[in-house]
Amino acid sequence: MKKILLFIFYLFIFNNSAKALVEVDITRGNLDPLPIAVSPLYVESGSLDIKQGDKIIKNVGEEISKIIEINFKRSGLFNPLKKDSFVQKPDIAHVKPRFEDWRLIKAQALVTGKVTVSEEKLRVEFRLWDVVAAKEMVALAFSTTPNNWRRVAHIISDKVYQRLTGEEGYFDTRIIYVSETGPKTQRYKKLAIMDQDGANIKYLTLGNELVLTPRFSPKNQLVTYLSYFRNLPRVYLLDIETGVQEVVGDFPGMTFAPRFSPDGEKIIMSFAKDGNSDIYTMNLKTRVVEKITDHTSIDTSPSYSPDGKYIAFNSDRSGLQQIYVMRSDGSNVKRITFGKGLYGTPVWSPRGDLIAFTKVRKGKFYIGVMRTDGSGERLLTENYYQEAPSWSPNGRVLIFYRETKADSDGKGFSAKLWSIDLTGYNERLIETETDGSDPSWSSLLSK
Repeated sequence: MKKILLFIFYLFIFNNSAKALVEVDITRGNLDPLPIAVSPLYVESGSLDIKQGDKIIKNVGEEISKIIEINFKRSGLFNPLKKDSFVQKPDIAHVKPRFEDWRLIKAQALVTGKVTVSEEKLRVEFRLWDVVAAKEMVALAFSTTPNNWRRVAHIISDKVYQRLTGEEGYFDTRIIYVSETGPKTQRYKKLAIMDQDGANIKYLTLGNELVLTPRFSPKNQLVTYLSYFRNLPRVYLLDIETGVQEVVGDFPGMTFAPRFSPDGEKIIMSFAKDGNSDIYTMNLKTRVVEKITDHTSIDTSPSYSPDGKYIAFNSDRSGLQQIYVMRSDGSNVKRITFGKGLYGTPVWSPRGDLIAFTKVRKGKFYIGVMRTDGSGERLLTENYYQEAPSWSPNGRVLIFYRETKADSDGKGFSAKLWSIDLTGYNERLIETETDGSDPSWSSLLSK
């Protein structure tokens, strides 16, 4: 997969004095999403069509606006208005909106734009308008190859999201996961990657070896994952951009997935050695392995804080599986969960304020979040079986996978990817070609 070249430049000066129009409250559902109008981007000159593989993209301006609308709708923070209520034509609205027309349909924000298409170049301009205040908020232009039109739509979505909420977006990202096919007793698993909205799915392994728990580096498009080679667990590194893969090492007795440190220079993992499961780190440059915990119990599922100073992990050293936090050198170990049930798979938010986890109680699985000291626990969703939460890069959305129960003949089983925001009110199925598990969210591609 080649790197995408995309040039961004300012059309006009940002109006930085305006406040965010959307206030994000993670403790409750956003019951009143912001009404926003996304005017179709009009094509100024050149062809309306873009050839992409075997497909012809008709009127790329309209397609870009559709993706922006879908992103906004899925976020749960915005309510894209129906286009059949728009009065002003897209080309005129982009130059000078008649704000009174947009106020009539209750729009509070307006996105306009235009597209120029040639054989070798796609140029997209967009503007974000505050309809209530009757002024421009953002104006940007993008220049890239025509096949990158979907990425342009996601980047525009991110810029609008950031301007309206005051936080970074998460639309120009990818998700890596394990694609699963076949009956429950004989699943074929291979690595797959897709855009965050489920588009552009690509398979990265052939499925002839079992692969588990891929994890993105927070710094680049590097992935670490676990695979069984001749029935022995082996840790791999895979560069998504170049396709180059290397073996980090063989780790007999490994119990859980490796993860990157925040600077991308180490991986942290747990594996059983001498009959005991402890947490280790490996420097990816020197390959030096360092033991972090040394306890008679099972320590596993380590995850760094975004500043790299702390590690969350789960352990049964108290008798039941609970979540602990320690310094990155293994000192000052503290238990932070004391609720009823079993806690596992802790994952530190990229914002540093929360830890996501899986909880099992009375036969049900929960995905939840809590503060880094264990207080403020909130269970976002429950089901028969679900686990492996992964954070969006802005720390506002979690992706995880959920399984359905098979009958006595092994039928009815499925594993699907789902997302939910921190309010717990915006749960959505992410469509994939096959079943999927163990998702991991990338950092922003355009950052």
